[in-house]
Amino acid sequence: MQLQLSTWAEVEAYLRTSTGILVPIGSTEQHGPNGLIGTDAITAEMIARRAGELVAALVAPTISVGLAEHHMAFPGSMTLLPATLTAVIEDYAASLARHGFRHLYFVNGHGGNIGLLRRASEALNGRAEGPRCRFVNWWLAPRTKALRETLYGERDGQHATPSELSVVWFTHPTHERPAPALPVAPPMQRWEGAAHYRAMFPDGRIGSDPQLASAEHGARLCAAAAEDIAEDYRTFIAAG
Repeated sequence: MQLQLSTWAEVEAYLRTSTGILVPIGSTEQHGPNGLIGTDAITAEMIARRAGELVAALVAPTISVGLAEHHMAFPGSMTLLPATLTAVIEDYAASLARHGFRHLYFVNGHGGNIGLLRRASEALNGRAEGPRCRFVNWWLAPRTKALRETLYGERDGQHATPSELSVVWFTHPTHERPAPALPVAPPMQRWEGAAHYRAMFPDGRIGSDPQLASAEHGARLCAAAAEDIAEDYRTFIAAG
């Protein structure tokens, strides 16, 4: 049940029995030569929606643009300033809390958001009044991480991974882009700014082999991630 596809009366009725909501958050950035720019937002939204079905929870509109300054040398990438994204998260929380939502569960699809999400959650949870918050990185949830390791091992890499591309191909099969013949992707290394990132990782990948991606894998990964998140969401809600 998506918030934006609900009426106000349906949301009011929902709040009589539940005060929890799933909030997908991702990024709009390059994902290698065959990965869609919206990958991080697409995966977070689909997995949040599947988890929401398992726990009968509302799913908020996706925060689709995150922190992606290091990808800005690749056309199509977009980024927010840290202060802007923090303000968006706080405004989401304030708006939802005003209507009676007390448990905000962020489903994150982008590694670059992790530090800011941790700080924002700590700040919101530290307030005497306001909703409780938790965030999870879907690809690191227990069942999901184990499945990624089984399917890809080290070839999953750190960016433009076959695991995230598989979820996208499962979600949007008509947008699948077969991977071209690719050289071995450079391993994770430190970079200084967007131009340096592109110089180090010319096609955008970090340690990944997107040729391993498939819609069938995406179905399995989506199911595993949804189960992980549903289980953790129930624990979060039960904690009060």
